[in-house]
Amino acid sequence: MAADMALVEWAKESLAPLGTISFRRMMGAGVLYCDGTVFAVVDAEAIYFKSDAESAPIWDSAGCPPFTFEGKDGETVATKFRRAPDDVYDDADAMRQWAALGVEAGLRAPAKKPKASRRAR
Repeated sequence: MAADMALVEWAKESLAPLGTISFRRMMGAGVLYCDGTVFAVVDAEAIYFKSDAESAPIWDSAGCPPFTFEGKDGETVATKFRRAPDDVYDDADAMRQWAALGVEAGLRAPAKKPKASRRAR
């Protein structure tokens, strides 16, 4: 499944006021970054914004399900990314409102430790 590039371009255009929006293909979909912070996943059908314990009640009350995929063992795995409400696809203000929740969750997430280089081992 590939990322919907028209949706990626719409997100970049709509979210420009939030910061520098960049995109990277990853695992058959794509990831959106705002000033280097991961805040969304885009697949062929939808955009999913990052959530966390603080923002989960907002996503739940809006009826936004998590992004899921089938794991290696055949079980469904739910992620911390939530499907965006339908209004983000044609309303730039709604896109910014919901994306801001994803950016905030991304900023609250603990920083990943850099991988040790082979030379350092």
